[in-house]
Amino acid sequence: MPKAKVLKKQRHDPLHVDIEEGSGHLRKTARNKRDNRAVDAEDEDNEEAYINSKTTRKILDLARDQQNEIEEEENESTKLARSVFASDYRQTEGDENTWEDESEEDEDADYEEYEEFEEFEVDAEEESIFQRYVDEQNGGEPINLADKILAKVHEFEMKQQGLQPEPQAGVMLPPKVIQVYTQVGELLSRFRSGRLPRAFKIIPTLKNWRDILYVTQPETWSNQAIYEGTKLFVSNLQSNQAQAYVNEILLERFRDQVASDKTVNYHVYRSLKKSLYKPAAFFKGFLFPLVESGTCTLREAIIASSVVARVSVPALHSAAALLHLAEMDYSGPNSLFIKVLLDKKYALPYKVVDAMVFHFVRFRDNENALPVIWHQSLLTFAQRYKNDITDDQRDALIAVVRLQSHPSISPEIRRELLAGHPRESEMKE
Repeated sequence: MPKAKVLKKQRHDPLHVDIEEGSGHLRKTARNKRDNRAVDAEDEDNEEAYINSKTTRKILDLARDQQNEIEEEENESTKLARSVFASDYRQTEGDENTWEDESEEDEDADYEEYEEFEEFEVDAEEESIFQRYVDEQNGGEPINLADKILAKVHEFEMKQQGLQPEPQAGVMLPPKVIQVYTQVGELLSRFRSGRLPRAFKIIPTLKNWRDILYVTQPETWSNQAIYEGTKLFVSNLQSNQAQAYVNEILLERFRDQVASDKTVNYHVYRSLKKSLYKPAAFFKGFLFPLVESGTCTLREAIIASSVVARVSVPALHSAAALLHLAEMDYSGPNSLFIKVLLDKKYALPYKVVDAMVFHFVRFRDNENALPVIWHQSLLTFAQRYKNDITDDQRDALIAVVRLQSHPSISPEIRRELLAGHPRESEMKE
């Protein structure tokens, strides 16, 4: 009987057979049991995190009570203000965004790099020399805090004796307006943080905004309210209108604080920097009146000049301010503000450079000893603009340095002037 053939089984099919028969999809990996357990645990946590209806009702009641307390004061003043000012309120496209409560962080982002506040120390001897020079310019009649207090006492005595001056003609306002904004003023006197009353926010849109503003008694506002008011009025008023706010409210608060506390509050200092958002309003409403008053102290000048030094000022506004300071009657603070503006190193028009030269040359025959800050301002001008003056102007300045000399500063001024080159227009000729 023949032997049966035993076929050897192949361990696997040939490759071409597997390819032809493999028409299905690849098998997906099995779901991990650990993932299932994690999902189940999360579901259990979510179920446990749910709050029952009784607790939810208590939370909602507390939140509703707090919201009612916040809006209670605002609603009283808003209803009256809407009825009175419905005709005066000028609505324009985009006003809604203007009056919405903006984020404090967003508004302060532009000035964040200037937020460091420092205490200003003034040397007593230097301050006395500076004040003596100011008194000489004012005819020997110094004005200090004691004089202001005596003037207030004298005014009070006159009122007691019935000799008070006739009141100035006021503007008639509806009783409701006076009632609303008297309450607003009381709120601002206690203001520390949070939302401003809506009746206060609409003041910049009113035609008689100055009359309404004085009903709130700005002299009683808190320092925080001064800062919020400065942001509101400077950003929403025209430059000439913002100038009135800066001059009548911000300048007065600044000078009163420096006179009484020898420094300025942090919020008032920030208000000064915010007012530079409108450079023309700041210079015309704050800086120029401060210098022209003739009573600006060294401490006031140092603090105010630090604001100008820390905040970027447009070149044209800076040049216009230098021109005005150079042409006005000289007082001690002039030189300090001139030095700060010159240190910004802006490219000045030749008209401003010429005005600065004439400003220094007119002291050639001055018999009084000039303060150190005058020599420092001349040195700064020589360092920054020695190549923008003519040879005649250079000779005139050297003559001034020879007559008005300082043992340590004058040699530096002379060296800077001699190292300069004539301006380009003169070289072309």
